[in-house]
Amino acid sequence: MTQPMPTAVTTNGTVAVRFVTAIANTAAPTLTEINAVSSIDLSCYLTGDGYAAETSENTVEDPRLCSKQIFEARGDFTDTLELTYVFNPTSPTDDAARIGLPAGTAGYLVTRWAVDSEDAFAADDIVDVIPVEMGIQRKQAPTRNGVHRIVQKAFITGPVRRDVEVVTGGA
Repeated sequence: MTQPMPTAVTTNGTVAVRFVTAIANTAAPTLTEINAVSSIDLSCYLTGDGYAAETSENTVEDPRLCSKQIFEARGDFTDTLELTYVFNPTSPTDDAARIGLPAGTAGYLVTRWAVDSEDAFAADDIVDVIPVEMGIQRKQAPTRNGVHRIVQKAFITGPVRRDVEVVTGGA
């Protein structure tokens, strides 16, 4: 028996990213926390390649005198994240990312995958929660036929929570 073809979700317009200033329990973020007035919806500021998350995992070698093969085990790992976003210093209403994320700003990046980014966050949504401190905003060189962009490292300051469920309730 063959397995049915799984449905794929296109990435265009199906990632939502918010900067949230406070989350009491990163394993169960609430709608109230994600939708707080102090949170910043970064989804439309980020460029198409502007959410550069990576995880690198180290290897523990396990060589044995009796074997010609070197065995391996999982070692520690590092998560990194860098954001690239547009900015417009001539319009504060169109510059929330630059204004709201100066170097040293601490909070959480909450990322929802594979759901239309125009849909409001909802209970039962599956998200990643990344505790961060924002690095220096680095304005990029202007390019012909381009837009002004900032690249900014998000220093990960605690455990990353992957695939956690959004819950209802207060903060």
